[in-house]
Amino acid sequence: MRNAFVRELTALAAADPSVMLLTGDLGFTVLENFRDTFPNQYLNAGVAEQNMIGVATGLAMSGRRVFVYSIIPFVTFRCFEHIRNDICYHNVNVCVTGVGSGYSYGHMGSTHHALEDIATLRSLPNMSVICPGDPLETAAAVRAIGKHHGPCYLRLGKAGEKNIHPGDVTLTIGRALTLREGKDITLISTGNMLETAAQAADLLAQKGISVRHVSMHTVKPIDAEAVASAAKDTRLIVTVEEHSRIGGLGSAVAETLSEWNLRIPHILCSAPDAFATTVGSQGFFRKAAGLTPEAIAEKVLATNK
Repeated sequence: MRNAFVRELTALAAADPSVMLLTGDLGFTVLENFRDTFPNQYLNAGVAEQNMIGVATGLAMSGRRVFVYSIIPFVTFRCFEHIRNDICYHNVNVCVTGVGSGYSYGHMGSTHHALEDIATLRSLPNMSVICPGDPLETAAAVRAIGKHHGPCYLRLGKAGEKNIHPGDVTLTIGRALTLREGKDITLISTGNMLETAAQAADLLAQKGISVRHVSMHTVKPIDAEAVASAAKDTRLIVTVEEHSRIGGLGSAVAETLSEWNLRIPHILCSAPDAFATTVGSQGFFRKAAGLTPEAIAEKVLATNK
């Protein structure tokens, strides 16, 4: 996803000289081509992320379209007040881009895990929260953000994610994408759980269960119509996210079901409401949290008994 983001942002900057990229002294081996190609549209703010948000806001208020880039905890939690008071209050065109969603930096411990960021940033007025599921969705998200007015949070994985969509994607902020149709259950995934959810859908199909798989790449504003359609057309909704069970996709879907007065069983497949007390890889933590295709399929099968 990270490489797809940089490629598409480079193309966007070539077409629109108002586009700027700011980094908090990160992105080595990734951002150099952008820096060298557009030296007047690039700024390394150093290890001063809160200041970077203020600079980005000033640039945006001067007519620039700004993307700020860093590891998720550094650019979200460390900067929350500045994002709230500078970017969101002034409703400017700044995209906070965070890399390393969920357990992507698993081996670096809880300080580098990103499990509360969706909950935190979707609470802010004017903020859109966009979590693409593969490199194709990432490229489409950058294009959509390039035309969007207002603050955005773009939540990315790290590197090496596979393309799950069969071809190029056209993405509209706030409108989900359906990867497969089904009449029994609906899997709604967000972010880097797209591949896992697709694999779980395959396992369930082998058991004779017809699965609708929806990529909810925008958690705010959520596609309420897609949620309502799933509730009306299928008998179970399963949300899949590499994020705390509190405040993320599962919460957003549950809120929608409540607001629309829709009653349907809903399984949340997510990270626990807990810090990691051990160190391990992303795969290690996903397995511990039940975020594998097999574990998700087993939950569904147990509910269907």
